[in-house]
Amino acid sequence: MIVTPDLSLETDLWQSGLTLVAGLDEAGRGALAGPVVVGAVILPNDPRLPWTLSGVRDSKQMTPAQRVRWVESIREVARAWSLGWAPAEEIDALGVAASTRLAAERALADLSLVPDFLLTDFRLKPETEIPLASIVKGDQKSLTISCASVLAKTARDELMIGLDGKFPGYGLAKHKGYGTLAHRLAIHKFGHSPVHRKTFSFK
Repeated sequence: MIVTPDLSLETDLWQSGLTLVAGLDEAGRGALAGPVVVGAVILPNDPRLPWTLSGVRDSKQMTPAQRVRWVESIREVARAWSLGWAPAEEIDALGVAASTRLAAERALADLSLVPDFLLTDFRLKPETEIPLASIVKGDQKSLTISCASVLAKTARDELMIGLDGKFPGYGLAKHKGYGTLAHRLAIHKFGHSPVHRKTFSFK
């Protein structure tokens, strides 16, 4: 079932005086290749946003074409947005949880505005002095988190499509580095490329 996110959480925070509410979400945490990417978005307090961004939802519930279509709208209406990255070699060195936190902290550091409060999807908890709420299925509930999800997923997909040309044979453009059967068979055949996470186990 497709769930439409709204601004209920954001509105409560805005009404309490927290005007700069950032949503954060990640893409690529469970992949076998490529980086983890964290998107950060600060939306304006505008009651028209649910209509302006009516097609935005959890990025996993959108087609690639839908995500690409809505990226520019998100960037245009956002007060600020950014992306933070953690590459495969860092994930191998530090672990995916620590690397995802670093990517989130990089996204926060790159925002042009300093948020008053963070709304994050459940597993995403950056080390920061900014107060935050970690929301179960946040990308399905909060429009701000959904926007961050779309930016992160689209940017990561574009990177993986580009890497397919540099590292042919793995099908990176098709599965975006996730552990499909075809991808696992390709790793068995060709070994790991420089963008693969060598510490991730698979059968």
